[in-house]
Amino acid sequence: MPLRGETTPRCRGEAPSERPPASFPYANWGPKVAILGVLLALGVGIVLGIPAVIIDDPTNGNLSDAANVAVQLATALGFLLVPIAIASRWGSTSVGQALRRLGVRSFRPSALKWMAAAVGAYLVVSAVYVALFGAPEQKDIAESFGAVPVQVLLIVFAAPISEEICFRGMVFGGLRERLPRLAAALISALIFGGLHALTGVSAVPPLIAFGFILALLYEKTGSIVPGILLHMLNNSIALIGQ
Repeated sequence: MPLRGETTPRCRGEAPSERPPASFPYANWGPKVAILGVLLALGVGIVLGIPAVIIDDPTNGNLSDAANVAVQLATALGFLLVPIAIASRWGSTSVGQALRRLGVRSFRPSALKWMAAAVGAYLVVSAVYVALFGAPEQKDIAESFGAVPVQVLLIVFAAPISEEICFRGMVFGGLRERLPRLAAALISALIFGGLHALTGVSAVPPLIAFGFILALLYEKTGSIVPGILLHMLNNSIALIGQ
């Protein structure tokens, strides 16, 4: 009999059967696929964004607002589509099942206290970081997206949803299948924070802490939705501050 998180034996070339784990972690693809999934998601985002860059053909090295929006959407799609594809390849027979395996699930009212605890922990970490190293500086990318409604769509909605599905649902979920909670949370947070280095190196440590806290919140509540909501709140504050 297969252990929790494992699928039943199958013939060569046959897709894994739909046997979702009864409890967290819901992932059944393991750490290697989780890490490779990030690289694949980045690659898909780049490929999807290439047409916009080619069509825009910037002569001064700067893309137009429309091209920047297209590239950002392509990145979000990569972070969204690849996890769904991986969950589908590892047994989910519908998009809904894939999303549930990635942590898109309802949560109990008790999750609110853990969300509050996550906010408190992040505020403490941020305050300590600022006191020791000063306020982190991060590139303002909002203006490159043009109109404010478009900025809100991309920064407040598209980025949190796609990133939580990718980094918490796919990466942390896959790592957690084999690794201890803190190790899985730290590795997923390092990947999450490291990929934001281009927008500002000094902002990476707080983002690593943020990713670590959101991973623990996911396991505690059994859903990535609380993390999505806090991620949206964080990005909203950042957008207003810019």
